[in-house]
Amino acid sequence: MAKLYFYYSAMNAGKTMKLLQSSFNYRERGMNTLLYTSAYDTRFGKSLVASRIGISEQANTFEPKTNIYEDVNDIIAERTNNNISNCAPGNIHCVFIDEAQFLTKEQVKQLCQIVDELNIPVLTYGLRSDFLGEPFEGSKYLLIYADELIEVKTICFCGKKAIMNAKFDANNKIVRTGDQIDIGGNEKYISLCRKHFNEGRLK
Repeated sequence: MAKLYFYYSAMNAGKTMKLLQSSFNYRERGMNTLLYTSAYDTRFGKSLVASRIGISEQANTFEPKTNIYEDVNDIIAERTNNNISNCAPGNIHCVFIDEAQFLTKEQVKQLCQIVDELNIPVLTYGLRSDFLGEPFEGSKYLLIYADELIEVKTICFCGKKAIMNAKFDANNKIVRTGDQIDIGGNEKYISLCRKHFNEGRLK
């Protein structure tokens, strides 16, 4: 039976690398995957799932208004009409979602439909919380609806497990206000343990 998986972590834990590796493993065995990433994140280019270690793959994008279930169904119908099929609906064996924290509640439910109605496994990868220590909408509902929850671990500068995402300014001071969605990388965010996140220490 297909399942909905949520791989979660703080930043810079290698979530995207794991996604791309899993997609490669499927394809190496002759199976097809379908990748999605958020339209918010264009750091490495549009419609691209890219890891910091330099590997990448083309992907579909989702916005808050995107119905992912209908989109997957449309792709299945197109592949079926073109006689592309083998042991899976429309020859799609797994759906991968990068930047899953940016999903809406309705989109998480749509992923459940893909699993439950189409019997296609869905693997999602994302942050659990933002730089204020608040949950993202997508992550909150994935924690509720996912069949399997898998933590991808990374560490704080002190060596303890990092579970928080801290945002800092040009003066290396922790930022405690601002919009939840502010795309950036190592120049703006750092993973910390809870103690140093609360203390506001970067090093």
